[in-house]
Order: sequence, then C-alpha cells, then structure tokens
Amino acid sequence: MVESTILMGMGSVGSPIYWAAFLLLVVALLAVDLGVFHRREHSVTTSEALGWSIFWVLLSLGFNVFLYTQFGAEPALEFLSAYLIEKSLSVDNLFVFIVIFRYMAVRPEVMHRVLFAGIMGALVLRGTFILVGIKLIEMFSWTLYIFAVLLVWTGIRLLFSGEDEVDPSGNWAYRVARRFLPLTRRYHGNQFWIRKRGKLRVTPLFIVLLMVETSDVVFALDSIPAVFGISRDPFIVFTSNVCAVLGLRAMFFLLQNVLDKFAYLKYGLGLVLSYIGVKMILAEGTFGFVHPIEIPIGISLGVVAGLITGSVVVSLLLPAGHEREEVLEHTQAASLIAEIDPNESYSTGEAIKFDPSTSGQAPLPRSRSGQEPPADS
Repeated sequence: MVESTILMGMGSVGSPIYWAAFLLLVVALLAVDLGVFHRREHSVTTSEALGWSIFWVLLSLGFNVFLYTQFGAEPALEFLSAYLIEKSLSVDNLFVFIVIFRYMAVRPEVMHRVLFAGIMGALVLRGTFILVGIKLIEMFSWTLYIFAVLLVWTGIRLLFSGEDEVDPSGNWAYRVARRFLPLTRRYHGNQFWIRKRGKLRVTPLFIVLLMVETSDVVFALDSIPAVFGISRDPFIVFTSNVCAVLGLRAMFFLLQNVLDKFAYLKYGLGLVLSYIGVKMILAEGTFGFVHPIEIPIGISLGVVAGLITGSVVVSLLLPAGHEREEVLEHTQAASLIAEIDPNESYSTGEAIKFDPSTSGQAPLPRSRSGQEPPADS
C-alpha cells in the first residue's frame, strides 16, 4: 500500500511521480493517435470507432486495476464511479456536437481533427476547473453545499423539463467570432486558419472548434462537481475526467447515428446528479442539525451503475418520440458557410454569390467569372 500525499491541502494517492507518469502516458497516446493512426484525412468508420472505443475503455479499466493493486479498493471504486458518471454525461454532450457539425456543414473527413483539437483544449480546461474547485473547497468548505445544490437543481431540471432546444446560432462563440474575427467564407481542407494577401484569417473550422469547446465548458460545469461528490482526491478526479474525455471521439463516431435512441438517458442522469448532490449534503452534515452521514462508495457505484443501465435499457425497449431526429433533420447550414461541393476545385478568381433574402440558408457558389473574390472568401 502506498501512502497518500498532500496536494493543495487535500489527501491524494497520486505522488508527483504518478502525476508525471500519467501525464506522459496521455501525451504519448495522443501523439500516437494523431501522428500514426490519423495522419491522413479520412472518414472514421463504425468498425474503426468500435475498435478505438474498446481500446480506450480497456485502457481505463486497466488503470482502474492499477489503482486497486497500488492503493486498495476505495480509490479504485471512486475512480470507476467517477469515470462512469463522466462517460454517461458525455453522451448527451455528443448530441450537441452532432448538431454543431451539421449546422456548420463539417465534412466527415475533418471531424476527427476538430474533436482531437477540442479534446486537447478540454483537458486543459478540465484541469484548470479541477484545480480551481479544489482550491475553493480548501478555502471555503461551504463551496461543497453550492456544488450539491447545483447538482440537485440540474438533476431536477433534467427530470421535469422537456428536450432542450439546441440552437447553434445562439452559441456565444459563434456570434463573437462572426462579429470580431477575420473570417473566410469557405473551408480550406483541415486548416483552422490561413494566410490570405498577407493577413491571417480563420476558417469556419476554427469557429466549429470554438463552439465545441464552449459546449464542453458548459458540460464540465455539471460533470466536475458531480465527480467531487464521489471523491475529493485530486488525482482520482483528474484521471477519471481525462480517461472519459480521451474516449470521447471514438464514442462520437460510434454513436452518432443512434444517439437519438437514448431518449430516457436524461432521466437516469437526472436521478444520478440528484443522488450525488444529496450524498454531498449528507456527507457534510447540515450545520450542526444533522451529523454527517457517509454513504459507502460501493453503494454509490451500484446506484450510479443501476440508474444509468436502467435508463439505457428502457430507452432501447420503449422508444420515445422523435424530437432529436427532427432537430437533426431541420438543422440547416449556417449562412456563414458557402455551399460548395468538397470534391470540386475552385480557382482564386471565383466569387461566392450571396442573396440576403435567403438569410439562414447556405449561399450558393457563383459560376467562374474571373472576377476577384470577395475579401471574406
């Protein structure tokens, strides 16, 4: 058994050596993923996504076994519970990604690049959020009550609210980028920015990346407090988040055509978040009126796994309405994007015809005329 260390005032099973080893492993895996297996643009097939999904899940379970052998059952169960929560919550976030990709008319061949860059940003943001959360808990113990109330409120909202309207045009990153950034009107392969007439311009793919990142930030505001309800160990909280995020791309390509089938998953997640919020309040007590009550991690794992599994089974056995299918069917490409055949080449002398009366629909390309293209093409 390895003794715990202290990080930012909290006990942790992760020594500096374990932190360094884990981060180096993550960097190496990402480098191999992008540099070896996805060097060339291609559309990720379902079989390829299945293989990568199995790989990331087995890798995470292997890390869980390592925690068990090194630190015992308690940290291992905490990691597994936190990983399961993060993985399940991310399914709902993937639907938002699909709507964004359709709205911005992203080709399947470049989706992996966007998701890869998005995950790199998400890892940095998650790490920052976790450090800030730990510091807040260390400085103000009542912060845990705020996290708990937030989780209970989010859980109740999931249980009793209808399907949230997904409107990519309302994404603040999309609005700010269109207003302030020098943009091109068309995609340039897998490039996030290009240099045109000596000036740096961002492509629509960069806006897609910003929209994905901001969506993940909103998602993290729910998921990270939920993990704090399972464990206060910074190493467990961070590694469970990272392991869940690493498998996000593969899960996206695996489930992108069936995500609308999990209609009742939101109710299972609502119950899970509410349970964790109540668990946090019980663990802290109620200001001297009720003594702290600790719910064993084994029971919490059983509750979380049971609720999520049950909601998935019910979704498959009792299909609900087609609200999400209708959202996808009626998602039109943004007016920012020129509707251009990705298999056709265009000369620098080609302009884009834009009819203001078709606001909200994709503009059509003008025939070759030899005219100088507009500044935003």
